[in-house]
Amino acid sequence: MLWNQIQQEATVIGWDFYGPVLIFVALIALGVPVWAAIGAGAVSMLLISEVLPLSLLGESLFDGIDHFALTAVPLFILTGDVLVRTKLSRKFLDVAEALTCWARGGFGSATVLVCGMFSAISGSDAAGAAAVGRMTIDRLVESGYPRPYACALVAAGAWTGILIPPSITYIVIGLVLGISASTLFQAALIPGILILISILVTNIVVNRSHAYEGGGLISFRDWLANVGQALARGWYAFLVPGVIFWGIFSGRLTPTEAGATAVMITILLGFILGTLKLSDFPAMMVSSAKVNGIILPIVAMSLPLAQAMAAMGVPQGFVFAVTSITDNPYILILLMIAILIAAGCVMETTPNIVILAPLLKPLADQIGMNEIQFSIMMITALGVGFITPPLGLNLFVVSGLTGESILKIAARAVPFVFFMLLVVLLIAYVPVVSTILLPDIYK
Repeated sequence: MLWNQIQQEATVIGWDFYGPVLIFVALIALGVPVWAAIGAGAVSMLLISEVLPLSLLGESLFDGIDHFALTAVPLFILTGDVLVRTKLSRKFLDVAEALTCWARGGFGSATVLVCGMFSAISGSDAAGAAAVGRMTIDRLVESGYPRPYACALVAAGAWTGILIPPSITYIVIGLVLGISASTLFQAALIPGILILISILVTNIVVNRSHAYEGGGLISFRDWLANVGQALARGWYAFLVPGVIFWGIFSGRLTPTEAGATAVMITILLGFILGTLKLSDFPAMMVSSAKVNGIILPIVAMSLPLAQAMAAMGVPQGFVFAVTSITDNPYILILLMIAILIAAGCVMETTPNIVILAPLLKPLADQIGMNEIQFSIMMITALGVGFITPPLGLNLFVVSGLTGESILKIAARAVPFVFFMLLVVLLIAYVPVVSTILLPDIYK
């Protein structure tokens, strides 16, 4: 019945859609800011198609970002910035190093773990790459890792910033598709951990095959003593992720409330430890505002574009066009993954979410994929682009820190990409991976 309805309602996609898309692509190629390119595409689509009055654009822009859930975005960004300035992030590294010191390649594994720990607070992968890279890349090189590989390891580990909750990307996709961010956070926990494990396993395999780092092989008693000492010196740093996870997963705090609580705890710890001063606040606010100022304009401009495409019937037309080629759900899933990875390689996650989610969600519905599984698959597939040229945001971050060639770093990241793709396929074809923590919603 649904298929027949889609066939009947499908709209032929014409130049009133392709024209604005070409304008958008041309502006991006010319280096125009993404939010401005999306805005130009939205305005031109409204003018050419006349499906909605242009006078609604202003109202749509403000209504699009007038959501309580979006308040969590600057709060988590600020939390990550305060963690770095108060040096609390170094406590995570100390504990991660103590946990992995028993194994050969322990510091490489510690680097991946601290990326996950930092990501579980800041919700940003670029911030994680910068913060962790400053602390670990030189030490990784001293431990025996080639510098390009050390950069690739940090870039891959920081990718968990958009996967391990709380993640800014899940707030955005929840807003676009009308899904609770708290629900997405719970669903994303297992896939995020699987990605973290895949990066750990990849590093262990590469380290063993090339003998980059030695060490390890200490007794269980010594290992336990190291962990105990690290926790005794820095247990208070874990109050921040502890409050976030407890608040969100217990349902006692919304993501916004959890972000506000995390900011207050981090600032309070900074004052108690003497690592934060009032004079630090202007710089912290400006730094966080710059990051937030990149995300929200993109969201604001993308929503009118999504509304115009919906009014033109573009999602239905897209589904009809794709399913006319094949209706095999396994092939359609592969096609969606390919589209998402290709898009993630050339554009940032936020505009990809707002533009592609309304297009691909009807296709996911057609093949029986629930909205939670689709959201997790989409974010994970887009994330592969963070360590894949030509955009490769994390590659640019670590390259800027070290001066290493982006192509050299990308070449060393290939094993991580391979194992990440395996996890993407697992999420896409095995629904329980992303719904196991939501038994009351998706059975």
